[in-house]
Amino acid sequence: MSEKLTRQTILETAELLRPYVRKTPVLEVSGADFGLPACRLFLKLELMQHSGSFKVRGAFANLLTRVVPEAGVVAASGGNHGAAVAFAARRLGKKAQIFVPRIASPAKVERIRREQAALEIGGERYADALAASHERALQTGALEVHAYDAIETLLGTGSLAAELEEQAPALDTVLVAVGGGGLIGGVASWYGGRARVVGVEPDLAPTLARALEAGQPVDVNVDGVAADSLGARRIGANVFPVAKRYVDRVVLLPDTDIRAAQAALWDKLRVVTEPGGAAAFAALLSGRYACQAGERLGVVLSGGNTVAVDFGR
Repeated sequence: MSEKLTRQTILETAELLRPYVRKTPVLEVSGADFGLPACRLFLKLELMQHSGSFKVRGAFANLLTRVVPEAGVVAASGGNHGAAVAFAARRLGKKAQIFVPRIASPAKVERIRREQAALEIGGERYADALAASHERALQTGALEVHAYDAIETLLGTGSLAAELEEQAPALDTVLVAVGGGGLIGGVASWYGGRARVVGVEPDLAPTLARALEAGQPVDVNVDGVAADSLGARRIGANVFPVAKRYVDRVVLLPDTDIRAAQAALWDKLRVVTEPGGAAAFAALLSGRYACQAGERLGVVLSGGNTVAVDFGR
């Protein structure tokens, strides 16, 4: 693990972020409420964060600790990171240009527009938007803010884990959805083996699973209902050594399990998540991660940028 990525530097970053991010609530429920063994579930409602996802932590960590030039910042995103960077940039009085792929959800695109960032459509998938954003940064001199593969981003997401441990001490296991790995990299860095950290990926976007099998980051094809948030083609280079050391395992699951988890969270708790935001809970609900009676489980509900609920009815 990088000497820049420690529990102490995560705590320092959390303190720096305190005026800018919400301390999101943790909801404690019993697995029995969902037909599971009577494990204790601690749902970290990061979907209630500014801009609708955990991504704002990494966005502010980058903008507050790096020099932002007159040209501002540029970012590529499936949607959530873009909304977070746009929010942080507007709050700090900086210019922002966001590149998103065509698969980005309308809810996320609308959030970016509301934050008054310059918005560009950069190809079909996240990798295409990333290439376009990099080219624009070279042209303008803007600061690139990577969605997951930057130490500053991992320090920001680590603040979520520090907050979770304060709210729900002595967890046995933490379930975390994986795209490019920015979230699980920060969470695993914080816990450092003191709790099992389990990654959850759609089987149509097995980015971390394939990297661990290969012993190094590799490109994968990505698709599925959560591709806009969990559709990174390659795990982050800064993430991989952390995951190799501290992630207990990776669980793969189909889109049908993710949709079922979204429905169950709404039906039982009236919590609305986007597909990627429900993936960690889907591993539990489907039994692909089998909880044990009495187990203390943290589950990160990472995002809620969706138009799944129609309030016109």
